[in-house]
Parts: sequence; structure tokens; C-alpha cells
Amino acid sequence: MFDLLIRVLDFAFPIIITIFIGLFGTGFLIEMGLMQKFSRFTEPLFKHTHLPQSCASAFLVSLGSTVAANSMVVKIKDEGCLDERETMLCAILNSTPAYIREILTYQIPIVLPALGPVVGGFYVMVFILSAFVKVSVVIILSRIWFREHDCAVPKPEKAERPHVKDAIGKAFKKQKRLFTKIAVIYLTMTTLVFALRERGLFEMFSVLPLADIFGIPPESIIPLTTYVASPILGVSLLGPMISDGGISHLQAMIVLMLGSMFMLPIFSVRAIIPRYVSIFGPKIGLRIVAFSTGMSMLVRFILLIVLLSIARI
Repeated sequence: MFDLLIRVLDFAFPIIITIFIGLFGTGFLIEMGLMQKFSRFTEPLFKHTHLPQSCASAFLVSLGSTVAANSMVVKIKDEGCLDERETMLCAILNSTPAYIREILTYQIPIVLPALGPVVGGFYVMVFILSAFVKVSVVIILSRIWFREHDCAVPKPEKAERPHVKDAIGKAFKKQKRLFTKIAVIYLTMTTLVFALRERGLFEMFSVLPLADIFGIPPESIIPLTTYVASPILGVSLLGPMISDGGISHLQAMIVLMLGSMFMLPIFSVRAIIPRYVSIFGPKIGLRIVAFSTGMSMLVRFILLIVLLSIARI
């Protein structure tokens, strides 16, 4: 038992330290308002669309809060500046800064060290690709559906940048609970994986057909099904398997794409649909969620087909 704990700590401790630095570092940058530096990129982006300037103003707000930005879009629509299709495309654009925040606060500090540079880097790339596809589709559809027109709204007031000491305190206060939760989950799941592998418990899943269909080890069924319920738990289980050679990099990528495809619609129904319907109403809200989730699933399905093709070579 003591030997098991030593091996778990030896594997998990450097990763937990990296997660700590990443979480509090990015939290500090967000508190200092440095995320707003991305605002300079909105002008060239909206020059390629036929969406009104009011959408660009809402997009700036979405760099800090997607909910606030979408509430702003609804207000603009009520003022007659946007029709239903423009509202939908503006809302989809407003969801893309969340990818940047998630990459900085979740993918890089948590997923990348947990899964390693190859599999973790691939997972980050999938998020970047999903955001790129959404932005590209919005640009194309806006140029097909609409003519150029302008309906500007007043820009939001800029918040005063806090002192460094205050930003550090706020970052620590906001991130400590999340870090504690992640550290406990990661240590628990890593210990569980090491213990189960020692006892050969994964062999009982050899009869499950899903592993044979997709060419992945039977033991990967556990992180796959766990990922659908909780991506953090799934990643925590998958990391040790990659580290000790129980699953290859390619097989781990296939597991992540499968897990994502199962998880996205469940997450949409559980968390995203109530939020968007409450802001936009059932008709527009459901269309936005279906369109956005569908694009994300399509990206993962195409990548899954590519990975499966490579695995069969």
C-alpha cells in the first residue's frame, strides 16, 4: 500500500504543481483585465462579416461574460437592430471567447499536464479548431444571408484595472476551491487506476464490444464512460493509462473524441439549453444550441473518422 502511494505521488505531484501554477497564473491575468487585450482582434474579424457593429460591441462584452453579451444581444434585437438569424449568429460568435478562456484556465493548466504534450496538445487543438469552424461558418452565413448594414450601440464602460495585490487576492480566492477539488479528484482517480491495474480488474471488461469496434483497450471503457459524466474525471483516469503505456497516444485520442461526442449533447441538455432558452426564448435559444452543438460534434466526428482510419493503416 505504501509503495502504491509513493508511485501515485511521484506521478501526480509534478502535475498538480503545474495545475496550481496554471490556475492561479491565468486567474491573475483575468483579474488584471488582460483578457481585454483580445479586443483589438474584433475589428478585422467583423470586417469579414455582414453583421452590424452592435454584434461587435456584444462580442467585446463576451470576452468577460458570455451571459452578459447574450443579454446585450437580446436588448439589441428588441430595439430592432437584429432579426432572428442575425441574433443566432451573434450569439454563436459570443460563445467563441469561452473557448479562449477554457483553453487558458482548463485545457493548458489542467488537461495538458494530465494527458501529456501529445494527447493534451491534440485536445487543445480540437478546441481551437472548433472555435475556428464556428467563426468561419458565421462569416460565410452572414455574407450569404445579409447585406452590410450598421446599427451601433454605446460601448460598455471600461472597468478600472485593480492593484496587483488585489488581483492576486481575488485570483487566489476564486481559484482555491477549484484547485482543491481538482487536486483531490486527480489524486483519488490516479490512486484508483494504479490500484485497479495492479489487481488486473480491467480484464473483466474484455467482453465489451465497444473496445473491439473502435480498436481501443478494454480498460479504456472506464475513462470513456466516466468522461461522459465528468471530463475532469475522465482525463484523470486516462492520464495514468497513457503514462504507463496501457493505452497508446492514438487510442487515447480516439477515446477523447468518442467521449466528447457522447458528452456534448448531454451537457447541452443539462446546462446550455436552460441558459439559452432563458435568455433568447425557446425558439431562438434551441436553434442556437442545436446549431452550435452540432458544429462541435461534427468537428469531433470528422477527427474520429480520421483517427480510426490512421489506426487501421
